Amino acid sequence: MLFNHEHEMLRESISTFIDREVDPFVDDWEEAGIFPAHELFKKMGDAGFLGINKAEKWGGLGLDYSYALVFAEEVGRIKCSGISTAIGVQTDMCTPALENYGSDDLKRNYLVPAIKGESVGCIGVSEEGAGSDVASIKTQARRVGDEYIINGSKMWITTSTQADWVCLLCNTGEDNGPHKNKSLIIVPLDSKGVTRGKRLKKLGAHSSDTAPLFFDEVRVPVTNLIGEEGRGFIYQMKQFQEERFFAMSKYLSQIQDAVDITIKYTKQRKAFGKSLISNQEIYFKLAEMQTDIQATRALIYHACERYINGEDVDMLTSMAKFKVGALGQTIPSACLQYWGGQGFMWDNVISRIFRDTRLCSIGGGANEVMLEIISKRMGIHPSLLD
Repeated sequence: MLFNHEHEMLRESISTFIDREVDPFVDDWEEAGIFPAHELFKKMGDAGFLGINKAEKWGGLGLDYSYALVFAEEVGRIKCSGISTAIGVQTDMCTPALENYGSDDLKRNYLVPAIKGESVGCIGVSEEGAGSDVASIKTQARRVGDEYIINGSKMWITTSTQADWVCLLCNTGEDNGPHKNKSLIIVPLDSKGVTRGKRLKKLGAHSSDTAPLFFDEVRVPVTNLIGEEGRGFIYQMKQFQEERFFAMSKYLSQIQDAVDITIKYTKQRKAFGKSLISNQEIYFKLAEMQTDIQATRALIYHACERYINGEDVDMLTSMAKFKVGALGQTIPSACLQYWGGQGFMWDNVISRIFRDTRLCSIGGGANEVMLEIISKRMGIHPSLLD
């Protein structure tokens, strides 16, 4: 995939914005366990960053997904993962289905303010007993007249203590099987019966306020349904495509940062009379890491090109997501080793990357789930064999 001058102008604009509006405050936000989502998103909306590939009719820039990929790569360079994750929820996780299948009224009421940064959204899929196994969710929405009455809970919901609304996946029927009984419904989080749980203490992504949501007889109008009832599982699987593009692109940027700062450190650090990077074991290993990163980035770009062309990229995105998740488990850990005692310090950037990138092989579909998808597309999964 070739980037043009417009791509590079966008990249520079995002980088400048991050340098001015985000990175100077990251350490404080990490310490606080939360960042000012409404304040930051309004600035991003004013800059046009929250609707890059959304239609101009709804306030977006109307660009293809290659521009959104550039955006994901650059926000991945924010000096913590919590902020970039929350941004990705707003742009690529709670809004794609809303734009693609929502009514014009839903778009005016929820998509337009999200693109402007005037409202904060979140995505409600995972539950305590249903993470990667989306089909097993228990949250229920029963229809009574012109309303849905929702009961259940969601777990590990990014930005949920600040969000104005949630794009909620729930069961709206019981007789059609687990893939045909689900719907996506927009639920305002100031609705009666909604309770926001306490912020969860996570291994990484500390500045992202992650908490459970509880729904007790919550009433929303039937008009808050996205698309058709019973097609929510399909809509969510399609929505996962952009979620995974964003996640793997931004995490790969963090992994690249781990290599870059380790090269700088090992050039400066002396041991036994010479710089660390003079050791063949270290510069060979760093060269291997860089090769893995570049190969994975090429896979992402290939998948993006085909996605823009309207092709089915489920297998390619699953492969790329798997590889980034695998690299997130190995490269930051290997880099940290070369920092010695400094790498074991909590406030060191390399240890933050080590903690943050561990989530990539879990969130948005665990690595094992990616391998399930790949093996099915290859025709070698046991369910497809005689």
